[in-house]
Amino acid sequence: MNTQSLRIALSALTISTLALAACGGPGRSDYAESARPLNPIMPATEKSMAGNIVAEDGIYMEEMDAGGGSPGGESVAQQYIAYSHSLGMRLPVAAIEPTLQGHIDACNKAGPAVCMVTNSWMNAYSEDSASASLNLRATPDWIEQFLNGVDAEAEAAKGEITNRQTTAEDLTVSIIDTDARLKAQQTLQARLEQLLADRPGKLGELLETERELARVNGEIDSLKSTLAALRLRVSMSQLSVNYETKRNPVSQGALEPLARAFGDFFYNLSSALAAVITAFAVGLPWLILIGVFVWIWLKLIWPRIRRKKS
Repeated sequence: MNTQSLRIALSALTISTLALAACGGPGRSDYAESARPLNPIMPATEKSMAGNIVAEDGIYMEEMDAGGGSPGGESVAQQYIAYSHSLGMRLPVAAIEPTLQGHIDACNKAGPAVCMVTNSWMNAYSEDSASASLNLRATPDWIEQFLNGVDAEAEAAKGEITNRQTTAEDLTVSIIDTDARLKAQQTLQARLEQLLADRPGKLGELLETERELARVNGEIDSLKSTLAALRLRVSMSQLSVNYETKRNPVSQGALEPLARAFGDFFYNLSSALAAVITAFAVGLPWLILIGVFVWIWLKLIWPRIRRKKS
């Protein structure tokens, strides 16, 4: 077998494997079953507007019924839904840091398998103004428990909840398609390894097969990473909490704009005078030039015009 024949055989092997993967698209139940996650995290049951949210192998999926969700309809493939939540809290400035730290401690106490902090920061602008933010990933059960208790927490701190938002993203097609591509590449990997073991040939042919095998191995690693990231987005939802200052009408910060205006009075006055002087300096040459033209017109040109008319 020469090098050209080996390339043709490898191309045919790749095309047949990809065709096999294409036959198992999102519409087949075997690929829907194969897209189930491998590492369970936390099973639970929730409700949504579109249907029942069930936890299967630790991944939260939305179970849909055929025929528009009719009670007696035939069940179709379950969906993989990734949820994102955002929350806004307005608190007294003295309560922002303790509340933020309390939420971080609660997440750390739950453990990385249930909740993990991805980002947090706090800025103190003055004695009466501060802001903070917290981003984390957690299981739907933990986030639901957190959101259920945050109203009482804000009320106890003499604050309020300013906004709530929940968004959902359907990752069913992405997960099933990535899983199908992964299985196709794994099948191709096994056939290439079998080809190397059973059909020893010339050095060029072996190198060509090994290069193709290395490419397939890299594709498999990339698909595994993508699939793991997609499953993590489904099994652990994202939560973003923003903390802002609740101002006191009689606090020192409420009078700060007035005090700043009095403090900047002389600076603003000098700036205005400087602007007037600058404008006069820029316009003075033009005024002189215009005056010269007016004098020439009145003293030299206009008298001659009058004499000609008379």
